[in-house]
Amino acid sequence: MSPSPGPSPSPTTLVAWAARFLQDLDGRALAAQVQWWELPSLEASPSLQWPVAVTGQGPPLLLLHGFDSSFLEFRRLAPLLSSAFTLVIPDLYGFGFTPRPAIGAIGADGVMAHLEALLDRLPSPLGVIGASMGGAVALELARRRPEYVERLLLLDPAGLSGVARPLPPPLAGLGVRFLSLPWVRRGLCRSAYADPATSVGLPEEEVASLHLQCPGWAESLSRFASSGGFAGCGEPLPPQPISVLWGEQDRVLGPRLRREAKTLFAERFVAVPNCGHLPHLDQPTLVRDHWFQLTASAPAFPPSPVPLQPHGSPE
Repeated sequence: MSPSPGPSPSPTTLVAWAARFLQDLDGRALAAQVQWWELPSLEASPSLQWPVAVTGQGPPLLLLHGFDSSFLEFRRLAPLLSSAFTLVIPDLYGFGFTPRPAIGAIGADGVMAHLEALLDRLPSPLGVIGASMGGAVALELARRRPEYVERLLLLDPAGLSGVARPLPPPLAGLGVRFLSLPWVRRGLCRSAYADPATSVGLPEEEVASLHLQCPGWAESLSRFASSGGFAGCGEPLPPQPISVLWGEQDRVLGPRLRREAKTLFAERFVAVPNCGHLPHLDQPTLVRDHWFQLTASAPAFPPSPVPLQPHGSPE
């Protein structure tokens, strides 16, 4: 039995624990690649350090996880891409193993400000793969910083339509308490896969819930819900090449949102059989092959004078 991370562990302690003791060996390997970057241009709290998993070699590729998740979401895809790309996998602001400052906009604006500060440390242009809410974030990033984003692959992107609907803080807090219940976490984890009976066990459940131990998890998620989060991010589509993979057994977003996405992206929309809400976990080899196919005919990335390197150090 693995030792516990201990009472009230810090984000760096949790990631270090994950690199040694996660039951999922791919997750353990990816956690070992986390660097802690200082982002002095991040207005909320310039002295904090932010987790970014960096692995591989080749042109830069930014991977963006979904709602209430972490960089560990890409644990199965990362080994398949790292031979040809330098993968940069941050935890989004207010999620995963990021610090949760008491001040600062924990919402769409905070997520984007954090990413733009991180982009200032990266070579450009770069590819972007965004999953679920990370798909909406990827589209926003491509519109705000078009000079950085060369092309996009979206995996069951959420937040494409509708308008932001902020929840009153008491209701948001009640929802977060519900999300923290162990049986709810297990149900959410299982619902994201096409075949949970064969795909979900204790390692998957552990990965999906480890970040809940971060100080401020409940408060930051409640603040995000009170902000309204990401919505209406689909239009206008940015000019960069875009491809969308959508799991045919996606029970998280459902058939109506699938129809909306298919209409929005038209011929760029590809349905993936035997796949739930997480193509990068259910069908990581297919996602890898699709990205390689997209980039094989793309113009070569120009060499960048800005190398990737660690910034800051663990506490």
